[in-house]
Amino acid sequence: MKMTQTTHVFIVDSVTFKYHLEYLFAGTGAKDYAIDFNNSPDTLLTIQREKLLLGMIADSQRIRKNDFIVFYLQQNFSKKVWEGKFYGIFQATEDLSFLDNNDSEQFLKEELEKSLTFRILLKPFEVYAKGVTEWEALDEIKHIQSPNQMLWSLIYRKLKGNRGNTMITIYESERLFKLLRDKNNRQTLPGNKFTFNIQSQKIEQVNLLHNYKGRKEKINILPRLIGKYRDNKAFENHLQTYIVQNIGRGINEGLDKSLLNDSILEWLGNEVSCGVGMQRIDIMLSLIKGNVKIVMPIELKIKEASIDNIIQIQRYVDWLEQYYIPNRISDIQPVLISKKTADKDSKNYGRIIGSFKKFNGTNNRCMPIKYIEFELEKNNLKFQKESFLEINYIV
Repeated sequence: MKMTQTTHVFIVDSVTFKYHLEYLFAGTGAKDYAIDFNNSPDTLLTIQREKLLLGMIADSQRIRKNDFIVFYLQQNFSKKVWEGKFYGIFQATEDLSFLDNNDSEQFLKEELEKSLTFRILLKPFEVYAKGVTEWEALDEIKHIQSPNQMLWSLIYRKLKGNRGNTMITIYESERLFKLLRDKNNRQTLPGNKFTFNIQSQKIEQVNLLHNYKGRKEKINILPRLIGKYRDNKAFENHLQTYIVQNIGRGINEGLDKSLLNDSILEWLGNEVSCGVGMQRIDIMLSLIKGNVKIVMPIELKIKEASIDNIIQIQRYVDWLEQYYIPNRISDIQPVLISKKTADKDSKNYGRIIGSFKKFNGTNNRCMPIKYIEFELEKNNLKFQKESFLEINYIV
């Protein structure tokens, strides 16, 4: 059973928001770049440009059918948008984003005045006319009992910027949705025909139904990942994108078994900010197993595991204990995914396993670390959980 409840916040302006509402879609893109590595092992893009596009792909490929979508309208003094506002609530109509590449054939490119390359179609859930201001959502604290109750995912996004699609946690969604309901006296707009009135800064109903007629190309970055793997080049962003795209979808049996183990996947995030610095959890899952909720911070490494990996994982656990757990009581299951170790009889591997055991011994408030290795097998990635606790190594 699949039951994701992730909420994705898309950044829009007064021009794009109108078309998002009229055609019921959301999207992100890079103004000057097209993707040339979809379903291909090669690219002519620079490393930095490919990395930028991969980040957008990963953000959009984490979307699952019926996930929630909220729009954030950016401040724009020339359009008399005096402060940013959050509008919603919509749902994704299908799993994963699709590709409408940045070229002259891109649907609505001229009207949007920008390229939105990675897109998802929407349906109404609870659509409210008025937006919640950024001040009301992020700064007003009269109903906040503790700093950990603030909408840190959106605060971090504001501090770091440059992300057109940000996921927020389930408890953050609940708070934002309540703000929207209260702002609108719980009065929703019926139907599925909407537009945005820039003068009133409200979502309004219209009579005309617009049909979305753009291209819907499936995104596949596995050939590119395999090409970089075989050439011994960095592919950590590709690995993150592959896992976010496929986890819980029955595409990779080893991936689902090693991470989910028959649990229900209720929330999925990537590049989850966990501090005002640059710290980000590569992938984070929220799972339900029986009556137990599990939050799973995942550290990805494209090389073989090392002792240093534990340092980052410890920071993730410490942050979750302070900011996440008080809002949503869960067991913490830290995970390290790294390339398969070639020599498991070496002293170095023994030290690594010893460091895992030491971590487990000093973190009695979280579950033992789960160690998963991957390798390339028959043009696909194979994931395997390692049972290192039975090995009697010491640091």
